Amino acid sequence: MNSIRTKTTLLTVCVLVVAIVIVTALGVVAIRNIGDSSSRQLLLLLCESGQKDLDSYFESVEQSVEMVSAYVTSDLDGLKDEQLAGHLSRVRGIFSKLTYKTNGVKTYYYRIDPSISETEKGFWYVNMDGEGFEEHEPTDISLYDTKDTSHLVWFTVPKATGSSIWLPPYITDNLDVRVISYNMPVYWNDRFVGVIGIEIDYSTMAEQVDHISLYDNGYAFINDAEGNLIYHPRIDVPSLAEPIKSPDGLPSDNLFFRYTFDGVEKQGVCLPLSNGMRLNVAVPVSEINALWQRWINQIFIIAIVLIVVAIFVTMRFSDRITKPLRKLTEVAEKINDGDYDSRLDYGGNDEVGVLTNTFNRLTAHLKTYITDLNNLAYADALTSVHNKGAFDLYTARMQTEMDVSDEKPEFAICIFDCNNLKTVNDQNGHDKGDIYLKTTCELICDVFDHSPVFRIGGDEFAVILQNVDYKNRDALLNRFDKAELERRSEAEVSWEQVDVAKGMAVYDPELDENVNDVVRRADRAMYENKWAHKNRRVGG
Repeated sequence: MNSIRTKTTLLTVCVLVVAIVIVTALGVVAIRNIGDSSSRQLLLLLCESGQKDLDSYFESVEQSVEMVSAYVTSDLDGLKDEQLAGHLSRVRGIFSKLTYKTNGVKTYYYRIDPSISETEKGFWYVNMDGEGFEEHEPTDISLYDTKDTSHLVWFTVPKATGSSIWLPPYITDNLDVRVISYNMPVYWNDRFVGVIGIEIDYSTMAEQVDHISLYDNGYAFINDAEGNLIYHPRIDVPSLAEPIKSPDGLPSDNLFFRYTFDGVEKQGVCLPLSNGMRLNVAVPVSEINALWQRWINQIFIIAIVLIVVAIFVTMRFSDRITKPLRKLTEVAEKINDGDYDSRLDYGGNDEVGVLTNTFNRLTAHLKTYITDLNNLAYADALTSVHNKGAFDLYTARMQTEMDVSDEKPEFAICIFDCNNLKTVNDQNGHDKGDIYLKTTCELICDVFDHSPVFRIGGDEFAVILQNVDYKNRDALLNRFDKAELERRSEAEVSWEQVDVAKGMAVYDPELDENVNDVVRRADRAMYENKWAHKNRRVGG
């Protein structure tokens, strides 16, 4: 006959085993869901960051062409040859200034339709070696049928459509260089006059896409609205005789997708770009799953250990184990709700104590994992300071505090821009440009060591001054100028001779409705400082 103690022990053991299995199953499901959700959010954040960078680049090209187009429209006052000659001369100057600020421009042009003038063809400027633009002999448009859009696409397509357009990659006329172009038709009194356009180097776009990577084997690629590949780091798209679709029939109209490429299952995210293309970021599913699968394996091991421990502890201390198990359930529920700071405080030197320490370590590891994911999403890979996403999040929190508080905050924002970065990259290579950026970032961090520093663009940094640094802002700027001059005078190579344009704006409730207004004023001040530097160099 079984004793009451035996029956109670068996019943308690059964209950404990069932409880541990349920908690383990919930933990497995929760960790898997957290892992899948975090990886998707990380992919989306990375793709959104790349989308913003590429859109910003494409928009800078569009703005340059549109500004020239606005000037052309206002300057055209007739279509006689002598009027066109003077008009073209003035447009040359405007175009030259705008393209100087636009990275990766290979050619720019303003071509006159042969039906308008037989003598004034327009102009075509080319920068093949990165040393500057030189005028090139324009293609003779009169030799082609401009109604056939398969030839001279940069001219015939805008003429046929009557609107501005981004063209997919093509080999530019006479130069044998793969480019992407943005073109706008020009009209005068509803009559087609010609085309204004900028061709950007295909490799410039490719370099920006190559910088978008995640895990060990993640990468980004671009396709068009029909799904045809534009750029892929694992496929030599320019060498293909015919356009191909994205790998293995990849859908191009879904936000998240899965597909198989080269026998590897991948998870990806797709976002549209402002020029009609689509940016995709893909990562092997095995790399996404690896981390949470390790945690699940550890949970299974821990669960087995817990069951064994529960049997022995229940047999000897059934009355003492009730309270720790209730605490364990409470903490598990808090962790399942996202409270990773919860801990078990049982101090006994027994199996329950081992369980407590193991569970606390598991929670600490899980919290570290979540923290590492957040740091990866908001840290700049090159300089290790905060990135543009972190800057947007920080300013959004500041704006929220401003909206709910009656007190007006005191803060200032400084924007820094690395002068001559393009020259360093062109003359010494992008690895030296990276050193130039890191040196600049170190200088900013050394001076503003009590304020958050962000890299908000390729060559731009931002600092948010509050508290003590806000009160000492003028002294800090003077200290920065002296440190910059000292660093530049001591440097022996050009990529360590930092030359930084800066601008600061102090929050003023009379001028600024929100934090973004302060950012814009600081950005304008930086560009004024940048032009002042250039004017001093030209004048002196």
